[in-house]
Amino acid sequence: MINPKIIEYIFSSASIQRWNDYPRMVELVELDKQAHKFVIAYFIAKMEKDINMTHLIEAGIFEFLRRVVVTDIRPDVFRNALQKKKKEINSWVIGKLKTSLSDIDDGNFLQKFEEYLNDESTYQKERFILKAASYLSTRWEFSIVYQTSQFLNDIENVKKAVEEEIEDYYELIAVRKIALNKKLAKVIDLSGRLRFQKRWAQTPRIPETSVLGHMLTVAIFSYFYSLKVNACPKRLESNFFCALFHDLPEALTRDIISPVKYSVDDLSEIISEYEIAKIEEEILPNIPENMKGEFAYILGLMADKKDEFLDRVIDNGEIKSVESVSGYNLDKYSAIDGQALKQCDKLSAFIEASLSISHGIKSKELVSGKKEIIKGLKTINGVDFLSLARDIDEEFGTSGQHQSFIGF
Repeated sequence: MINPKIIEYIFSSASIQRWNDYPRMVELVELDKQAHKFVIAYFIAKMEKDINMTHLIEAGIFEFLRRVVVTDIRPDVFRNALQKKKKEINSWVIGKLKTSLSDIDDGNFLQKFEEYLNDESTYQKERFILKAASYLSTRWEFSIVYQTSQFLNDIENVKKAVEEEIEDYYELIAVRKIALNKKLAKVIDLSGRLRFQKRWAQTPRIPETSVLGHMLTVAIFSYFYSLKVNACPKRLESNFFCALFHDLPEALTRDIISPVKYSVDDLSEIISEYEIAKIEEEILPNIPENMKGEFAYILGLMADKKDEFLDRVIDNGEIKSVESVSGYNLDKYSAIDGQALKQCDKLSAFIEASLSISHGIKSKELVSGKKEIIKGLKTINGVDFLSLARDIDEEFGTSGQHQSFIGF
């Protein structure tokens, strides 16, 4: 499905600081920016016509991987360098990632990655949407940076440049709505605020990851899982965006760790009921009418319950839970592999703990957390998440050190 080396690349973005030449009231990192970019791109794409969502997802992942490799180059310098040395830079990026990507999807993923970098005519509409989404997420960040940088003599020039760039994307309906601070802007803002909520908040950890960044890692894992099981395009899309938005309600309820959520009888049900109420009151009213039903579906709303990790399909306009979606691998069903997405969620949490331990930051919460997570990893549709976790621990050098408690 995916290998530990690429996972390291993905999570390294949680340590890449943004706007690090300006004073910031909060730390801004690349992983969160990329996650916010994907959230915004979803809404832009859904309000346009003839957008290939698989291409949008793939292009976003390609750009994310390239950005991680060229982390030491400031974005404006990087854009300028690409204009003059595009071929050389892209060759260098491919060279850095080639070994890690060559086995994924029988080499098809690497081939598409190379084509995307070397041929700007591929995925043109999707590229433009991602460029607009990247701008809007940067603009959102700048509104934070500006608050603590007004004493700097060049900040007004930066502000002017940021404000003027929005005109480049006015042809996109969602951009106009967000610029006018309409309802959709509230959802974008709500999503962005998830970068302030830290995962594993009860224990020190390196690198720290936010709820927003975690949502993207789960979504990327879901994409590679979907490739592995040969998911149809709509199933791949539904899996990715269900994973991307799976923790969105936590912007309204805050992150409640599993040991707390499930240690008190009926507490998880009470929280779920509250989440449903908050989604219906504060999220869905701000979603464009033509996409409310689909958005509620990927959030996991079903009748009087919410379960984003339920295997489900849409059959003749009706949402149905199923034991397995493998028999519904057609676009018309909009199938969601809820159980597999839960495994992707657990895998991401496992990596968060393992990475910190590999960096020497070990606590009883991380150790016991890994122990509990490993118990819940299993094989779904032929994808062995437990084996992948073992490979990751081996790569990070944390398997032998903690052999006694993770049962290897």
